[in-house]
Amino acid sequence: MSTNVPTPVAPLPSGLTPWPDQDRDRYTADGYWDGRTLGRLLRDWTDSHGRRLAVVAGEERLTYRQLDQRADRMAAGLVDLGIRSGDRVVVQLSNTAAFPVLFFALARMGAIPVLTLPAHRITEIGHLARLSEAVAYVIPDEVSGFDYRELADQVRAQAPTVAHVLVDGDPGKHTALTSVDGEPREFDDPDPYDIALLLVSGGTTGVPKLIPRTHNDYGFNARASAEACDLDRDTVYLACLPVAHNFPLACPGMLGAFSVGGTVVLSPSPAPGDAFPLIEEEGVTHTALVPPLIPLWVEAAQWDTADLSSLEVLQAGGSKLSEELARAIPGALGCRVQQVFGMAEGLLNYTRTEDDEDTVAITQGRPMCADDELRIVDAAGHDVAEGETGELLVRGPYTLRGYYRAPEVNAHAFTSDGYYASGDLVRRLPSGHLIVTGRVKDTIDRNGESVSAEEVELHVQSHPDVDRCAAFGLADVDGEGQIICVAYLPVKGSEPLEVAEIRRFLIERGVAAFKLPDRLMAVDELPLTAIGKIDKKVLAQRVPTA
Repeated sequence: MSTNVPTPVAPLPSGLTPWPDQDRDRYTADGYWDGRTLGRLLRDWTDSHGRRLAVVAGEERLTYRQLDQRADRMAAGLVDLGIRSGDRVVVQLSNTAAFPVLFFALARMGAIPVLTLPAHRITEIGHLARLSEAVAYVIPDEVSGFDYRELADQVRAQAPTVAHVLVDGDPGKHTALTSVDGEPREFDDPDPYDIALLLVSGGTTGVPKLIPRTHNDYGFNARASAEACDLDRDTVYLACLPVAHNFPLACPGMLGAFSVGGTVVLSPSPAPGDAFPLIEEEGVTHTALVPPLIPLWVEAAQWDTADLSSLEVLQAGGSKLSEELARAIPGALGCRVQQVFGMAEGLLNYTRTEDDEDTVAITQGRPMCADDELRIVDAAGHDVAEGETGELLVRGPYTLRGYYRAPEVNAHAFTSDGYYASGDLVRRLPSGHLIVTGRVKDTIDRNGESVSAEEVELHVQSHPDVDRCAAFGLADVDGEGQIICVAYLPVKGSEPLEVAEIRRFLIERGVAAFKLPDRLMAVDELPLTAIGKIDKKVLAQRVPTA
């Protein structure tokens, strides 16, 4: 866009691009930012709900008081290890009780968690550890046959700043997370206007970016989400997606449930075999899924004997939910569906309880906050006519003003007046609800994860038998999300590649499983558009029917 120039606000030493002073003052005066750190929020929630059940994770059950006390002791143990306020810590934990304890321990003593997902491998973790200059890396021991301790050895070889590897489970040669324990002490609160945590971007460029969220804006994100989603002290929220992801963490997720005194149940996976018994046993009222998983639940509910009658709301987000599936959910699962369209960079849109059936089925919600400022623009950066489709630009009290240590990206991702260019194509109804129609950027929506086509291409092209390639998305057979297809020009004289071979090659490179190609097609040429770019639409039309 013509207005995409570097943001004029200089980053702080922490790497945060702050909001301009006038916005900081306005958001504070209007009560969006209340000056409390995330560690302080847990203390306040404990004062209000101390004896109530906060966390259920396997055999562990923690009240708010117990969670607060364990966070205190772990915070002291982290300091005893030499970790200091402002240090970055890469966190790659499963959905266990260790996650909320560590999350609040880091918040309380001022260190900054870099929240990664269980599916990430050396390509992503190594990059993020180097970018953040992390001093520690926290992992499970082994999950589904994958040994994270071996991954930690690779990370330390690539990121020399990582001095500590802390393991939830059998530590091997590393340090057991349970041993990180010390006598509780008072800590100076970190600056609530500065970075509280770093989230990982969906990957719209070749490598993941880090999204800085402050104590002020993320606390508001959780509280306002809980209000928009009608959470209260009787809420039992099931986190079956990886809880380190923005959606189940604070939209409203774990933090939103805590903000009203609710209970968070951590499931090891979103598979019906794991989630359905927990819904019945714990009386789960709310949960969240990405659309590709929902048909599995709908199908399983037809034969599974678990009692799902407590479930009131199923949130659907991470990719667009089809109208057909949105209308089928209430009858199949006996609960209300809530569409969620948001981004880890900030803006959240929800359908509401008062919305009629058609609005819930066809829209992706309306902005959470009255001070979410939205523009919908054409390719030249001009506002489109009301009701027309264009790229969504946004700024507001919980939308970032710059990625972490990424000046070149920021120069193109933000307008001169602070709007974030989301890359989402939307149109807005007179009611303010948005309908998402696609993406500007070259990404593939696979199982709710936004996969950079460029990143897939870079990895595939490293294979010695691949000259050039193009990655693109194809509609999945169930109509929800996409699969990853790669068309490639073979190196002259090489043998044809099978998709299984390229997947093994990428796994050996440490590429996350959700980024692996599903289809591979050898081609004689890569067709070009009029401006010289690979024409992926033409390639998609040439893919043989499976």
